[in-house]
Amino acid sequence: MPSSDRAKVLPTRDGVGPSCVALPQTGSGTMLEFLLQRLPGVPRDKWLARMNMGDVVDEHGVRVSPVRAFEPGIRLFYYRSLELEPELAEAETVLYRDAHLLVADKPHFMPVTPSGRYLHSSLLVRLKVSTGLDDLAPLHRIDRDTAGLVLFSVQRNTRGAYHAVFRDRRITKLYEAVAPWRPDLKVASVRESRLVEAEEFFRVREVDGSPNSLTRIELLGHGDRWAHFALRPVTGKRHQLRVHMNALGLPLRNDALYPVVDTAADGDWSRPLQLLARSLCFVDPLTGKNRSFVSQRTLLPWK
Repeated sequence: MPSSDRAKVLPTRDGVGPSCVALPQTGSGTMLEFLLQRLPGVPRDKWLARMNMGDVVDEHGVRVSPVRAFEPGIRLFYYRSLELEPELAEAETVLYRDAHLLVADKPHFMPVTPSGRYLHSSLLVRLKVSTGLDDLAPLHRIDRDTAGLVLFSVQRNTRGAYHAVFRDRRITKLYEAVAPWRPDLKVASVRESRLVEAEEFFRVREVDGSPNSLTRIELLGHGDRWAHFALRPVTGKRHQLRVHMNALGLPLRNDALYPVVDTAADGDWSRPLQLLARSLCFVDPLTGKNRSFVSQRTLLPWK
């Protein structure tokens, strides 16, 4: 259901829009029992408190009570909440804003949208709160571990035009990265491969088959231990740059997922992934003018 329809049943609250869950076509009991089974991470007393506050409603905006019977196919809306979120070390910066676009410069470790343990500390929610723009929506995503530029659409009626710029690959993306310096290894200028979800849902792997990802790679300089790279993704697959560099024997510095999973403890921000979404360039679909945005963030010294 579009976000505009969600807002009709529950408005945005502190930057957080309502979540939605659809009941299956068959079932019995109460809606509370369904929610407890479908979303076991939320205890019964929390659901009861939300229902008593009117924070769980159906698609018509009618409050859902704890004893209301299961109704096949109906959609329920509710506010997600977290009692405790990680306190991030850095904040985002807004580099540009007009009636249609907002450009944010995101720090490492901050997710673009709410996920897992991050809700109010996600970039989208923080920007909604700081700008008051309830209709704000990301036009693309970068990993939580990656720093740099993220473009947002400010209003729904022009969002499609900007989405088409990404969909049709009419945008030039430049990333910078730090990876090991390997004098014995000739750096490939292009990596093209087929990427699929790995056995662990949070990772991606290369497999045989028709390529669905392509990255252009350029060595910018090197020291004794580390090298500085420019990465230009032609496609936009999840973890594409990280997987491509790892496959070349050049895993990105401080990568906690590739080649092996080595995640830091909660609250440890000492190993930022050395990957930065440096610049975005495109022709504005509304004005026909050239747009160019550059991140003000930096990576760790590589020499």
